[in-house]
Amino acid sequence: MGMRDCQLPNDVPIKHTHFIKHHNHCCDWDVVGCGNGGDTEFTPPPGRVTSFILYGNINLGVDMISGEIPPVIADLPYLHTIKFANLPNLTGSIPLTIKKLVNLSSITLDYTNLSGPIPEILSQIKTLKRIELISSGFSGTIPSSLSLLPNLRELVLSQNNLSGSIPESFGSFKRRLSILRLDTNGLSGPIPKSLGQANIEALDLSQNNFTGDVTFLFKSDKPMQQVILRQNHFKFNFSNVDLPWSLNYIDMSYNQLYGSLPRRLGQLPKLIYVSFRFNHLCGKVPKGGRLKQFKAFFNNKCLCDAPGLPVCK
Repeated sequence: MGMRDCQLPNDVPIKHTHFIKHHNHCCDWDVVGCGNGGDTEFTPPPGRVTSFILYGNINLGVDMISGEIPPVIADLPYLHTIKFANLPNLTGSIPLTIKKLVNLSSITLDYTNLSGPIPEILSQIKTLKRIELISSGFSGTIPSSLSLLPNLRELVLSQNNLSGSIPESFGSFKRRLSILRLDTNGLSGPIPKSLGQANIEALDLSQNNFTGDVTFLFKSDKPMQQVILRQNHFKFNFSNVDLPWSLNYIDMSYNQLYGSLPRRLGQLPKLIYVSFRFNHLCGKVPKGGRLKQFKAFFNNKCLCDAPGLPVCK
Protein backbone atom coordinates (compact mmCIF):
# COMPACT_ATOMS: atom_id res chain seq x y z
CA MET A 1 0.00 0.00 0.00
CA GLY A 2 1.46 3.38 -0.96
CA MET A 3 1.59 6.80 0.63
CA ARG A 4 -1.48 7.86 -1.35
CA ASP A 5 -3.41 5.39 0.79
CA CYS A 6 -1.88 6.74 4.02
CA GLN A 7 0.64 4.00 4.66
CA LEU A 8 4.43 4.22 4.49
CA PRO A 9 5.82 1.96 1.76
CA ASN A 10 8.41 -0.56 2.83
CA ASP A 11 11.15 1.13 0.80
CA VAL A 12 10.97 4.60 2.38
CA PRO A 13 14.65 5.28 3.17
CA ILE A 14 14.04 7.37 6.30
CA LYS A 15 15.18 5.23 9.21
CA HIS A 16 14.69 5.31 12.97
CA THR A 17 10.99 6.08 12.95
CA HIS A 18 10.36 4.52 16.37
CA PHE A 19 9.09 7.86 17.68
CA ILE A 20 6.00 7.58 15.47
CA LYS A 21 2.94 6.06 17.08
CA HIS A 22 2.46 2.54 15.82
CA HIS A 23 -1.05 2.62 14.46
CA ASN A 24 -2.31 1.19 11.21
CA HIS A 25 -3.55 4.53 9.91
CA CYS A 26 -0.97 7.26 9.51
CA CYS A 27 -3.41 9.98 10.61
CA ASP A 28 -2.65 8.68 14.11
CA TRP A 29 1.07 9.34 13.75
CA ASP A 30 2.64 12.19 15.70
CA VAL A 31 4.25 13.76 12.62
CA VAL A 32 1.27 13.66 10.28
CA GLY A 33 -1.72 15.97 9.99
CA CYS A 34 -4.86 15.00 8.11
CA GLY A 35 -7.85 16.79 6.67
CA ASN A 36 -11.14 16.68 8.54
CA GLY A 37 -13.35 17.81 5.69
CA GLY A 38 -14.05 21.15 7.39
CA ASP A 39 -15.08 24.29 5.55
CA THR A 40 -11.75 26.12 5.13
CA GLU A 41 -9.74 27.64 2.28
CA PHE A 42 -8.13 24.25 1.77
CA THR A 43 -10.60 21.39 2.16
CA PRO A 44 -9.13 17.94 1.52
CA PRO A 45 -11.31 14.89 2.03
CA PRO A 46 -11.41 13.58 5.60
CA GLY A 47 -8.49 11.32 6.47
CA ARG A 48 -6.14 12.50 3.70
CA VAL A 49 -2.65 13.65 4.68
CA THR A 50 -2.19 17.43 4.63
CA SER A 51 1.01 17.96 6.64
CA PHE A 52 4.22 16.03 7.29
CA ILE A 53 6.34 17.57 10.05
CA LEU A 54 9.58 16.10 11.41
CA TYR A 55 11.24 18.36 13.93
CA GLY A 56 14.44 17.18 15.60
CA ASN A 57 14.09 16.68 19.33
CA ILE A 58 16.72 14.70 21.20
CA ASN A 59 14.20 13.77 23.91
CA LEU A 60 12.04 12.01 21.33
CA GLY A 61 14.93 10.48 19.42
CA VAL A 62 13.87 12.34 16.31
CA ASP A 63 17.39 13.67 15.75
CA MET A 64 18.42 10.07 14.98
CA ILE A 65 16.42 10.03 11.73
CA SER A 66 18.67 9.30 8.77
CA GLY A 67 18.31 8.81 5.04
CA GLU A 68 16.83 10.86 2.22
CA ILE A 69 13.47 12.45 1.52
CA PRO A 70 11.66 9.64 -0.31
CA PRO A 71 10.38 10.44 -3.83
CA VAL A 72 7.10 8.75 -2.87
CA ILE A 73 6.29 11.76 -0.68
CA ALA A 74 4.78 13.08 -3.92
CA ASP A 75 2.11 10.37 -3.66
CA LEU A 76 0.30 12.49 -1.05
CA PRO A 77 -1.85 14.61 -3.38
CA TYR A 78 -3.35 16.76 -0.61
CA LEU A 79 -0.07 17.54 1.13
CA HIS A 80 -0.15 21.18 2.16
CA THR A 81 2.86 21.52 4.50
CA ILE A 82 6.29 19.89 4.62
CA LYS A 83 8.61 20.72 7.52
CA PHE A 84 11.84 18.83 8.19
CA ALA A 85 14.04 20.66 10.71
CA ASN A 86 16.95 19.98 13.07
CA LEU A 87 17.71 16.66 11.38
CA PRO A 88 21.51 16.48 10.85
CA ASN A 89 21.35 12.98 9.38
CA LEU A 90 18.83 13.85 6.70
CA THR A 91 20.83 13.79 3.46
CA GLY A 92 20.39 13.81 -0.30
CA SER A 93 18.54 16.43 -2.31
CA ILE A 94 15.00 17.66 -2.81
CA PRO A 95 13.30 14.94 -4.90
CA LEU A 96 12.14 16.16 -8.29
CA THR A 97 8.86 14.31 -7.82
CA ILE A 98 7.84 17.09 -5.44
CA LYS A 99 6.45 18.99 -8.43
CA LYS A 100 3.46 16.61 -8.29
CA LEU A 101 2.31 18.19 -5.01
CA VAL A 102 -0.17 20.59 -6.56
CA ASN A 103 -1.60 21.66 -3.19
CA LEU A 104 1.71 22.35 -1.43
CA SER A 105 1.68 25.72 0.31
CA SER A 106 4.76 25.61 2.56
CA ILE A 107 8.08 23.79 2.43
CA THR A 108 10.59 24.14 5.28
CA LEU A 109 13.95 22.34 5.26
CA ASP A 110 16.06 23.75 8.10
CA TYR A 111 19.29 22.57 9.75
CA THR A 112 19.72 19.34 7.84
CA ASN A 113 22.49 17.87 5.67
CA LEU A 114 20.52 18.10 2.47
CA SER A 115 22.59 19.35 -0.45
CA GLY A 116 22.60 20.04 -4.17
CA PRO A 117 20.97 22.89 -6.07
CA ILE A 118 17.62 24.46 -5.31
CA PRO A 119 15.52 22.75 -7.98
CA GLU A 120 13.87 24.87 -10.67
CA ILE A 121 10.81 22.65 -10.43
CA LEU A 122 9.74 24.46 -7.24
CA SER A 123 8.50 27.23 -9.53
CA GLN A 124 6.01 24.75 -11.02
CA ILE A 125 4.15 24.41 -7.70
CA LYS A 126 1.86 27.40 -8.14
CA THR A 127 0.29 27.02 -4.70
CA LEU A 128 3.57 27.70 -2.83
CA LYS A 129 3.33 30.61 -0.42
CA ARG A 130 6.42 29.90 1.67
CA ILE A 131 9.86 28.44 0.90
CA GLU A 132 12.33 28.21 3.80
CA LEU A 133 15.71 26.50 3.35
CA ILE A 134 18.03 27.37 6.23
CA SER A 135 21.46 25.92 6.97
CA SER A 136 21.07 22.84 4.83
CA GLY A 137 24.03 22.88 2.45
CA PHE A 138 22.20 23.89 -0.72
CA SER A 139 24.57 25.19 -3.39
CA GLY A 140 24.60 26.69 -6.86
CA THR A 141 22.71 29.75 -8.02
CA ILE A 142 19.26 30.96 -7.04
CA PRO A 143 16.63 29.89 -9.61
CA SER A 144 15.30 33.00 -11.32
CA SER A 145 11.99 31.24 -11.93
CA LEU A 146 11.02 31.49 -8.24
CA SER A 147 9.76 35.00 -8.97
CA LEU A 148 7.05 33.43 -11.17
CA LEU A 149 5.27 31.82 -8.22
CA PRO A 150 1.94 33.69 -8.11
CA ASN A 151 1.26 33.21 -4.40
CA LEU A 152 4.74 33.41 -2.88
CA ARG A 153 4.92 35.55 0.26
CA GLU A 154 8.04 34.31 2.06
CA LEU A 155 11.36 33.28 0.51
CA VAL A 156 14.12 32.35 2.97
CA LEU A 157 17.36 30.87 1.59
CA SER A 158 19.71 31.57 4.51
CA GLN A 159 22.98 30.01 5.67
CA ASN A 160 23.62 27.79 2.70
CA ASN A 161 26.38 27.67 0.07
CA LEU A 162 24.64 29.63 -2.65
CA SER A 163 26.76 31.55 -5.13
CA GLY A 164 26.29 33.95 -8.02
CA SER A 165 24.08 37.01 -7.93
CA ILE A 166 20.46 37.86 -7.17
CA PRO A 167 18.36 37.14 -10.28
CA GLU A 168 17.20 40.18 -12.24
CA SER A 169 13.71 38.64 -12.20
CA PHE A 170 13.43 39.21 -8.43
CA GLY A 171 12.15 42.68 -9.19
CA SER A 172 8.93 41.21 -10.52
CA PHE A 173 7.46 39.02 -7.80
CA LYS A 174 3.75 38.61 -8.37
CA ARG A 175 2.83 39.65 -4.83
CA ARG A 176 4.29 41.71 -2.01
CA LEU A 177 6.84 39.65 -0.11
CA SER A 178 6.64 39.74 3.67
CA ILE A 179 10.16 38.24 3.86
CA LEU A 180 13.11 37.91 1.48
CA ARG A 181 16.18 36.49 3.23
CA LEU A 182 19.30 35.53 1.29
CA ASP A 183 21.74 36.09 4.14
CA THR A 184 24.89 34.15 5.01
CA ASN A 185 25.74 32.67 1.65
CA GLY A 186 28.47 33.27 -0.93
CA LEU A 187 26.43 35.59 -3.13
CA SER A 188 28.27 38.43 -4.81
CA GLY A 189 28.18 41.29 -7.30
CA PRO A 190 25.88 44.30 -7.44
CA ILE A 191 22.22 44.11 -6.45
CA PRO A 192 20.07 44.25 -9.61
CA LYS A 193 18.29 47.60 -9.87
CA SER A 194 15.10 45.74 -10.66
CA LEU A 195 14.93 44.70 -6.97
CA GLY A 196 14.07 48.29 -6.19
CA GLN A 197 10.73 47.72 -7.94
CA ALA A 198 9.74 44.86 -5.64
CA ASN A 199 7.60 45.45 -2.57
CA ILE A 200 9.39 43.70 0.29
CA GLU A 201 8.54 44.20 3.96
CA ALA A 202 11.63 42.51 5.47
CA LEU A 203 14.86 42.24 3.44
CA ASP A 204 18.01 40.50 4.70
CA LEU A 205 21.05 40.30 2.40
CA SER A 206 23.66 40.30 5.17
CA GLN A 207 26.92 38.35 5.28
CA ASN A 208 27.52 37.99 1.56
CA ASN A 209 29.93 39.67 -0.84
CA PHE A 210 27.59 42.17 -2.49
CA THR A 211 29.06 45.40 -3.84
CA GLY A 212 27.99 48.76 -5.22
CA ASP A 213 25.23 51.27 -4.55
CA VAL A 214 21.81 50.19 -3.23
CA THR A 215 20.14 53.57 -2.74
CA PHE A 216 17.46 52.43 -5.21
CA LEU A 217 16.17 49.94 -2.61
CA PHE A 218 14.89 52.81 -0.48
CA LYS A 219 11.89 55.02 -1.15
CA SER A 220 9.74 56.88 1.34
CA ASP A 221 6.46 55.23 0.28
CA LYS A 222 7.73 51.64 0.10
CA PRO A 223 6.31 49.11 2.61
CA MET A 224 9.80 48.15 3.85
CA GLN A 225 9.90 47.63 7.61
CA GLN A 226 13.23 45.87 8.09
CA VAL A 227 16.44 46.00 6.06
CA ILE A 228 19.61 44.15 7.05
CA LEU A 229 22.59 44.65 4.73
CA ARG A 230 25.48 44.28 7.18
CA GLN A 231 28.80 42.60 6.36
CA ASN A 232 28.95 43.22 2.63
CA HIS A 233 31.02 45.58 0.48
CA PHE A 234 28.43 48.24 -0.31
CA LYS A 235 29.98 51.63 -1.07
CA PHE A 236 27.84 54.71 -1.67
CA ASN A 237 26.89 58.11 -0.28
CA PHE A 238 24.21 57.60 2.37
CA SER A 239 23.46 61.31 2.86
CA ASN A 240 20.30 61.58 0.74
CA VAL A 241 18.88 58.07 0.97
CA ASP A 242 15.08 58.21 0.81
CA LEU A 243 14.30 56.08 3.88
CA PRO A 244 10.82 54.48 3.99
CA TRP A 245 8.53 55.95 6.67
CA SER A 246 7.50 52.42 7.66
CA LEU A 247 11.07 51.41 8.56
CA ASN A 248 11.53 50.08 12.10
CA TYR A 249 14.82 48.14 11.83
CA ILE A 250 17.94 48.97 9.82
CA ASP A 251 21.40 47.40 10.03
CA MET A 252 24.00 48.71 7.56
CA SER A 253 27.09 47.93 9.66
CA TYR A 254 30.39 46.62 8.29
CA ASN A 255 30.17 48.22 4.85
CA GLN A 256 31.84 51.23 3.21
CA LEU A 257 29.10 53.84 3.45
CA TYR A 258 30.23 57.45 3.34
CA GLY A 259 28.62 60.86 3.59
CA SER A 260 26.28 61.65 6.46
CA LEU A 261 23.17 60.15 8.01
CA PRO A 262 19.91 61.46 6.47
CA ARG A 263 17.81 63.71 8.71
CA ARG A 264 14.80 61.45 8.27
CA LEU A 265 16.55 58.76 10.31
CA GLY A 266 15.59 60.70 13.42
CA GLN A 267 12.01 61.20 12.25
CA LEU A 268 10.96 57.60 11.61
CA PRO A 269 8.03 56.97 14.00
CA LYS A 270 8.44 53.20 14.39
CA LEU A 271 12.22 52.83 14.61
CA ILE A 272 13.35 50.31 17.25
CA TYR A 273 16.86 49.38 16.06
CA VAL A 274 19.64 50.91 13.99
CA SER A 275 23.29 50.04 13.40
CA PHE A 276 25.78 51.87 11.20
CA ARG A 277 28.97 50.71 12.89
CA PHE A 278 32.17 50.18 10.91
CA ASN A 279 31.53 52.46 7.95
CA HIS A 280 33.06 55.77 6.76
CA LEU A 281 30.21 58.08 7.78
CA CYS A 282 30.75 61.63 9.00
CA GLY A 283 28.78 64.50 10.53
CA LYS A 284 26.15 64.95 13.19
CA VAL A 285 23.86 62.08 14.17
CA PRO A 286 20.29 63.38 13.53
CA LYS A 287 18.11 64.35 16.45
CA GLY A 288 14.74 62.85 17.15
CA GLY A 289 13.14 59.52 17.91
CA ARG A 290 15.23 57.12 19.97
CA LEU A 291 18.50 57.60 18.08
CA LYS A 292 20.38 58.87 21.10
CA GLN A 293 19.58 55.60 22.90
CA PHE A 294 21.36 53.45 20.32
CA LYS A 295 25.06 52.73 20.53
CA ALA A 296 25.00 52.14 16.82
CA PHE A 297 27.50 54.60 15.36
CA PHE A 298 30.95 53.51 16.55
CA ASN A 299 33.92 53.04 14.22
CA ASN A 300 33.02 55.59 11.58
CA LYS A 301 35.16 58.35 10.13
CA CYS A 302 33.78 61.33 12.05
CA LEU A 303 30.21 60.90 13.29
CA CYS A 304 29.46 63.00 16.36
CA ASP A 305 26.79 63.93 18.91
CA ALA A 306 25.66 60.45 19.92
CA PRO A 307 26.38 58.19 22.93
CA GLY A 308 30.06 57.25 22.94
CA LEU A 309 30.93 59.72 20.17
CA PRO A 310 32.62 63.12 20.44
CA VAL A 311 30.67 66.38 20.53
CA CYS A 312 30.40 68.01 17.11
CA LYS A 313 32.68 70.99 16.64
